[in-house]
Amino acid sequence: MNSPDSASIREADIVIIGGGIAGASAAYELAAVSSVILLERESHCGYHSTGRSAASFTENYGNAVVRRLAIAGRSFLEAPPQGFCDHPLMRPRGMLTIARQDQLGLLDEELERARQFVPSIHLISPGEALARVPVLRSDYVGGAIVEPDSRELDVNELHQGFLRNARKRGAQIVTNAGVKAIGRHGDRWVLQTSQGSFAAPTIVNAAGAWADRIANLAGVAPIGLVPKRRTAFHVAAPDGVAIAGWPLVNDVGAEFYFKADAGQIFVSPSDATPSEPMDAYPDDFDVAVGVDRLQRATTIEVRRIEHQWAGLRSFVSDASPVVGFDDRAQGFFWLAGQGGYGVKTSPALARACRDLIHSGRLPDELLRQGIEPGDLAPGRIRMTESAASA
Repeated sequence: MNSPDSASIREADIVIIGGGIAGASAAYELAAVSSVILLERESHCGYHSTGRSAASFTENYGNAVVRRLAIAGRSFLEAPPQGFCDHPLMRPRGMLTIARQDQLGLLDEELERARQFVPSIHLISPGEALARVPVLRSDYVGGAIVEPDSRELDVNELHQGFLRNARKRGAQIVTNAGVKAIGRHGDRWVLQTSQGSFAAPTIVNAAGAWADRIANLAGVAPIGLVPKRRTAFHVAAPDGVAIAGWPLVNDVGAEFYFKADAGQIFVSPSDATPSEPMDAYPDDFDVAVGVDRLQRATTIEVRRIEHQWAGLRSFVSDASPVVGFDDRAQGFFWLAGQGGYGVKTSPALARACRDLIHSGRLPDELLRQGIEPGDLAPGRIRMTESAASA
C-alpha cells in the first residue's frame, strides 16, 4: 500500500474497525485513556448482528468462558455509570428451558452444568412450566428448568450508550468508512477508507463477520472465523392469551426458542448455517422449520409471518471470543469471534480490550472469574492450528 500524504491523514492512538457492540464498547472504554477513531463501513453503527440480537441476558448460555464473561459484566448492565443511558438496560424476563421426554437426560446434564455458574437455576415440574407459559403443550413438555435471574436487555440503549459516551470522551466515530487497504508504515498502521486515510500505532479489529478479511488486508493470518446465520421472525400472539410476563422459552436441545416481544411472539429455529460475511437474510426453509417446531411445542397457530430477519454470529474453533494482540503483527489487536454472545459479554470484553492494550493484563474482575489471557488470546488458535497440522 502506498503511503498517503501525511497531511491528509487523521491520526489517533487507536483506530477501531467496526461500530457494532464490540467496537462501540471498546471505543467507550479506550477513549477514557487514549485518543480513538472508530471506523464503520455502513451509514450507521450496529446495522448487522448488533441490530438483530435476541436481546437476552443469560449466564447459562455459551461455553464456560462466555458464561464467566457474562457474569463479570452483569454489574455494569444492572447499574451502569451515572449518565450512561436514559433508561434501564435490563428488565426482568427469566428463562425457561424445556425438554421432551426423550430429552430428559440432556436436561439433567444442563442443570448440572448450569449450577456451576448460576446456583439459582432449578428444576420445576411440567405443570409449573405450563402455568408460566400456558401455550405449551402438556404432551410435549417432559421437564423444565428455570433461570430466574435471566434478563431482557435493551440492546439499542446499551449500544447507543457506548457510542454516545465514547464521543463524550473524545472518540471520533466515522461512518460510511469502509476500509480498502491497510499497511504498516514505521511504527503505525495506515488505513485507507472511503472517508480518507487514518493512522494509529494500534488497530482494533472489531469487524464481526468481516474480521478475517480485515486481517487479510493488513497481511495478518486469519483466525478461522466462521460466520453462521441465525434466523428469527415474529408471529401474532394467540387471541385471548396474556403474554406479558412470559419467560424466554428455550429448548434444551437448541432446536428453537421463543418469547413475547412487543405484543407479538419472537421465534428462532436456532439455526447456525455457515455463511460468507454478508448482509444476512432469512431462508424460507429455516423459517418453516421454526414454525413447525413452535407449533409442535405449543398451541400457537401460525397463520402468517409478521416480520422475518437474520444475522450472522461468528465463531472460531473453540467458540470463545478472540481478544488480544496478534503475536505475529505489532499493534494488531483482535476483538472478534463473540458468536451470539457479543451483547451480554460487551462490558467485560471492552474492559479486557482496554487493559490488555494499556497494561498487558486482564481486569481483576475477569481474573476473579477464572478467566486467563490465554483463554482469549489469538495465539491459542494458532497453537491449535499448528497441532492439527503436525
